[in-house]
Amino acid sequence: MVMKPIKDFPRGKKSAITYLLTDIDDTITCEGRIPACAFQALEDLSKAGIKVIPITGRPAGWCDHIARMWPVDGIVGENGAFYFVYDIHEKKMNRRYFKTDQEREKDQIKLTAVKHKILQSVPGCIVSVDQPYREADLAIDFAEDVPPLSKPDIDKIVGIFEQDGASAKVSSIHVNGWFGSYDKLSMTKIMFKEVFKTDLDAIKETIIFVGDSPNDEPMFECFPNAVGVANILSFQDRLTFKPTWITKGKGGIGFAQLVKILIP
Repeated sequence: MVMKPIKDFPRGKKSAITYLLTDIDDTITCEGRIPACAFQALEDLSKAGIKVIPITGRPAGWCDHIARMWPVDGIVGENGAFYFVYDIHEKKMNRRYFKTDQEREKDQIKLTAVKHKILQSVPGCIVSVDQPYREADLAIDFAEDVPPLSKPDIDKIVGIFEQDGASAKVSSIHVNGWFGSYDKLSMTKIMFKEVFKTDLDAIKETIIFVGDSPNDEPMFECFPNAVGVANILSFQDRLTFKPTWITKGKGGIGFAQLVKILIP
């Protein structure tokens, strides 16, 4: 499938969009920072009445902050391990996990063993510096705070996770591994059912998802209006399901371009 330039997004579809779901790293960010135009775009979406929900691989600690302090309507984190929604009026965080506390504790013991195998087998990778704030998965850094590893090394990390029975997804910076059948899409469906009281599949045409890497693939497959920021081109050989649309700009610059097209 050839991705179409987002500037050609049909005018008639713009007014129907009620939700925008978005990855964070290298989708809203540019080289690890959020440009002002991208954060302003989040504000603009909120003011326009479009609900914004980040769908990210980032850890629970970060997601608590984002749900509280960003102009968003909730967040799915650790690749689908949970969703958080902050009630600004009640000053209360609603936390919903796919697994119980006890199950996550047992998973962490198994993930520790997997961690040692990976670090011994793949020189140059490290445990992500955000690992202390995670509750459900193990993040192996191959490009954020270390020189980028080769594709064969990244594939080797994925292979070790999978050999030990874990799920593994590749983002633009990490390989995330966890025990369980969930992913970004499955938890997003749970969130829509429980928080927004709606069937996600029934309203797919009113949703845009924005992403940049292979761990976004379940979302690309699901949403007919999925968008990739331009840097997704570096992963296109790893994608079976690609987004329908693509921005001209990379990362947060491309995200801001998309929002300007939606709400000029």
